[in-house]
Amino acid sequence: MCPACSRLHAGDTYHLVRAGILGGKNVPTAVRTHPRLFVTLTAPSFGPVHRAGELCRPRRDGGTCEHGRPLGCGAVHAPDAAIVGQPLCPDCYDYAAHVLWHAHASKLWDRFVIDVRRRLASAAGLVQSHFARHARLSFARVAEYQKRAAVHVHAVVRLDGPNGPADKPPAWSTPDQLIGAVYASARRVFVRTPYSPAVGELTLRWGAQVDARPLRTNGDGPDDDAVAAYVAKYITKGASETGAGLDHALSAWADIESAPVSEHVRTLMRTCWRLGGLPEYAPLRLRDWTHTLGYRGHILTKSRAYSTTYAALRAERVHHVGHTDIPGAVTERHWRYVGSGHTPGAALIAAGVAEDMALNRTVAAESLRAGGDAA
Repeated sequence: MCPACSRLHAGDTYHLVRAGILGGKNVPTAVRTHPRLFVTLTAPSFGPVHRAGELCRPRRDGGTCEHGRPLGCGAVHAPDAAIVGQPLCPDCYDYAAHVLWHAHASKLWDRFVIDVRRRLASAAGLVQSHFARHARLSFARVAEYQKRAAVHVHAVVRLDGPNGPADKPPAWSTPDQLIGAVYASARRVFVRTPYSPAVGELTLRWGAQVDARPLRTNGDGPDDDAVAAYVAKYITKGASETGAGLDHALSAWADIESAPVSEHVRTLMRTCWRLGGLPEYAPLRLRDWTHTLGYRGHILTKSRAYSTTYAALRAERVHHVGHTDIPGAVTERHWRYVGSGHTPGAALIAAGVAEDMALNRTVAAESLRAGGDAA
C-alpha cells in the first residue's frame, strides 16, 4: 500500500488494539480492569540457525553434521547481518515441516484458544460446555516473521463477562489463572498433517518459547500504549520488508528463481511449490501461498467482541472529514469538461522535445554509419 494509506491503516490498527486494552471507540473503559495479557507464541525449531548476540552457537567439541558442515558457530553476528536466521546446514533443515507448520498455524491458534477456554472452565469448576455462560475470551493477534522466516504470534488476550467487554468478568477470573491456562494450552495443543508418502504424518505444536505477561494496571507489566503501537507498527510491514517472502503471489517456478530473497527463503518457496503439487496437500493451496512461505492466515485477526472494527473506524473518519471545515478549501459542486491533451504552451514544449530526440537519433545513426565505412 502507498505511504499515505499505510499511515492511515497503522492509525486504525492502533486504535482498534488500544480500544480493546483501555476502552474507547464504543468499548467501555472498564475493560482495563479485566484480566488482560500480552502473549507471545513461537514456531518450533526446524533446525539450528545463525543467531545474533555474543556468540552464535558455540560448541566445545566442534563436530560436523552428516553433510560435513560445522554443528556450531563461534562468531558474533550483528543483528542486521545477512547470515542471521540462515540454517547452519540447509541440508539438515526441515523445510517441509517449516512450510506445513505455516500452513496449519491458524488451525493451531484456533485449537489453542479453545483449549484455554476449557482449562479456565475446569479451573473454575465449571462444565466446559458451560464456559460461555460465565465468561468470554477475547483477543487480537498479529503474526510476525522472525529472522529465520518462521511466523510467531503476538496477541492481546482479555477475559470478559459472558456478554463481552461491557460485562464484568466472573469473580473467579484472575490474570494468574489466565496465564496458567495459556502456558498449559501452548504445551498441550497440536495439529496433525495429512499423511503423505513423501513427508509422512507430522505432529505440529507451538515452540518451547512461550511468554504471557499481564498488561500494566498499577505500574507493572508492559505498557498498554506500547503494546498497541507495536502491533500497529508491524501490521503495515509487507512480506518483502521483513525479508520473509514477497508481497505478491507467484504464478510459476521461474518466479521463485528470480525473486529477490535469500537462499533460505527461496528454498522455502521451492518447498511450498513442490508440496503444493501433491494431491494430499491440495486443500492447503500451498502454491497460492508460496509468496508467504505457506502461511495462510491474516496478519491481524481478532475475535468479534474484542473491540471496534476497521469498517467502523473508517466510517467515523469519513463522517468527521465530511463535517469539518478545512481552512482554505474550495468545494466545486458543478463540473464541466474543459479539454484533454497539452495546453498550447505545453504542446510547443512537447514538440520541441520530440524534434530534439529525432535529431539525436539521426546524428547517432550517421555516426554509426561513418564508423562502419572507416572500418
